[in-house]
Amino acid sequence: MAPTKPASNEKSSEFFRNYGWDVILGTIASFYVIMIPYTKVEESFNVQAMHDMLYHHHHINNYDHLDFPGVVPRTFMGALLASILASPVVFLMHCLHMPKIYSLFAVRLVLGCIILSTLRFFRIQVRRKFGYHVEAFFVILTAVQFHLLFYSTRPLPNILAFGLVNLAYSFWFKGNALATLKCLTFATIVFRCDTLLLFAPIGIELLLAGMLLDRRILRYIVPVLSFVLLYSKLPHKELRFVISSVPVFNVSAAITASRIYINRKKNVWRELYVMMLGSLLISLGCSIMTFMASYDNYPGAYALRALHEKGASNCTVEKWVHIDAFTAMNGVSRFSENKYPWRYSKEEGIALEEYRFRNFTYLLNEHSYIDGFKCLFAVNGFYKARLQAGFPPIVLLKEPKVFVHGNARDQDIIVSAWPGCP
Repeated sequence: MAPTKPASNEKSSEFFRNYGWDVILGTIASFYVIMIPYTKVEESFNVQAMHDMLYHHHHINNYDHLDFPGVVPRTFMGALLASILASPVVFLMHCLHMPKIYSLFAVRLVLGCIILSTLRFFRIQVRRKFGYHVEAFFVILTAVQFHLLFYSTRPLPNILAFGLVNLAYSFWFKGNALATLKCLTFATIVFRCDTLLLFAPIGIELLLAGMLLDRRILRYIVPVLSFVLLYSKLPHKELRFVISSVPVFNVSAAITASRIYINRKKNVWRELYVMMLGSLLISLGCSIMTFMASYDNYPGAYALRALHEKGASNCTVEKWVHIDAFTAMNGVSRFSENKYPWRYSKEEGIALEEYRFRNFTYLLNEHSYIDGFKCLFAVNGFYKARLQAGFPPIVLLKEPKVFVHGNARDQDIIVSAWPGCP
């Protein structure tokens, strides 16, 4: 009598068959969150909104956007959804007296779960339409590319709209035109008006699809490519603006990769197969380099964290920290702040010569010398990439970006041992 497989092994096998790809993508996205938890100025509105919802609740007067409203009105809907889902974990962290920075981990991981859930829905439609091999290569391509998974946890308006765009792609591949247009309409009105540039080509395709020959992926590529071309006409360009086009382009690449893989044993295709593997390795190498550059791209947050560690003491005297605009734009948010005796100011428009007349204990500033203050230490940040003949072929260079100054009238600061500034 043949031995039967343990039920636990069958359940484990079924789990990985259904969710294995999601575990892989989720693990990579989580790694990016843990290693690079901080945020940039582009994310500040939603990051501060999530902090205030989680910590100030209905006390609207304490919300950051009242002091720094920004130039463009924005919605709280995305931040509210992420905050509600993360609130049980944040409440537990609060009960355990954990630093607020761990709450930033929580909200970003929740956002990542939302985005990757919509990407899973899209991936399932890819599998049903093009097969398992295409699905596998779609996941592989997504995994070895840096920006999609890195951005999937970042609270940008583009990413909040990206979840709805993924759903629209899913319904589009499924043949549900009405649901596709509803998702794109909602994303356009609520999160990003520039989604209209994607809405228009897809809407036209849906109108013409019944009259033209279905060339499978061609009918999906053309509208998305049109979206990128339309966006290229704008003077200010960033990858995050067109991140919603990446999944469809990855599907197109996955179809080609699947065909090469299936025919890899034939003479003509063998060289293409080797080239494909090489391109995947190159993409992975580029992702590693980009990750390393991004890791050093938040000097403001690292400077504040180092100050908290080096300037920690049992004194009960308030310590006022002024954070200049450059520092705030490069990693510092309300999630980075510590409780009493630390106090923070982001007051703008202070001239360098005026700081000596203010009662700030510490300054986080982009300038290395400020009269009336002693430069305590500096934090390096990513400067540029340089090509070289040896190995590795690309070297990432860093330079001092944020300088931490202590008030020269504070004897506790003067007599303490600090690393000093270059």
